[in-house]
Amino acid sequence: MAPILEVNQLLKKYGDLTAVKGISFDVMEGEIFSLLGPNGAGKTTTISILSTLFPPTSGDASVCGHSVTNEAMAVKNAIGVVPQELALYNDLTALENLKFWGQMYNLSGKALSMRVDEVLEQIGLKERAKERIKTYSGGMKRRVNIGVGLLHKPKLLFMDEPTVGIDPQSRRAILDSVKDLNQTGMTVLYTTHYMEEAQELSDRVGIIDHGELIAMGTQEELTAQVGEMDTLILHLGENEDPINLANSLSEMEGVIQANPTDHQVAIVTPCAEELLAPVVSRANELGIHIYSVDMREPNLEAVFLHLTGRALRD
Repeated sequence: MAPILEVNQLLKKYGDLTAVKGISFDVMEGEIFSLLGPNGAGKTTTISILSTLFPPTSGDASVCGHSVTNEAMAVKNAIGVVPQELALYNDLTALENLKFWGQMYNLSGKALSMRVDEVLEQIGLKERAKERIKTYSGGMKRRVNIGVGLLHKPKLLFMDEPTVGIDPQSRRAILDSVKDLNQTGMTVLYTTHYMEEAQELSDRVGIIDHGELIAMGTQEELTAQVGEMDTLILHLGENEDPINLANSLSEMEGVIQANPTDHQVAIVTPCAEELLAPVVSRANELGIHIYSVDMREPNLEAVFLHLTGRALRD
């Protein structure tokens, strides 16, 4: 299996801000590769460079052997892009939107009509194709947005946070669509800050934070970095002090790390279940109210916590 995307020391600066810090990775043909990181990690900037929207400050990348800096048109012909923001016209129907964007890809006539029908079938909206986009739910709009990126049968599909702001049912439909597309041979570069999505979809994951690619591999390879550690997430009230609680918990036996963020403390521990009662007791001693607790087995969120000292979604 050969790389369809090769990223080499990609760097992007905006004045004094370095949004992407010399990252390198490959995406293999036929795989789903996820960039997992919190908001502001550099995911969208990376996708924007790879889709030739703007040039890198230094470094380069190639899609199907074509440079994103020197062969932009060849790259555009090979990729489909599903942006985080919806690229749809609300007063047009789904059918009209797809036909419009198909024409932008130089499709026309019978070939365009056939391809639009195929895409509507893929995204599960054939029965509602003649309804205006403004009447659609957020999840349905997201599915049309995905359809636009598929019209010209790209070899590589970029999907930038495609499930942000939608209901669980629509999110489920989109995740299933991504897996179905991959089953047909589509290569996908998927960005998300949802650990659950990366775990479900990905052949490999790159963990990105503050513009740096801090870890990369299969889920098994990444979770091996934290061994058999669990993650215990304590959700606190708005007026509670997570720093005070984290400092106190760090002294307890069985606590490897205790990291405070806004209204929560994330704990890395060999056994979350055994630690739960002592942790609650310590919080009670400090007069700190814990209103809910999540216990998670070794996962990508634990890896992120282990590598950065903070929770994936703080």
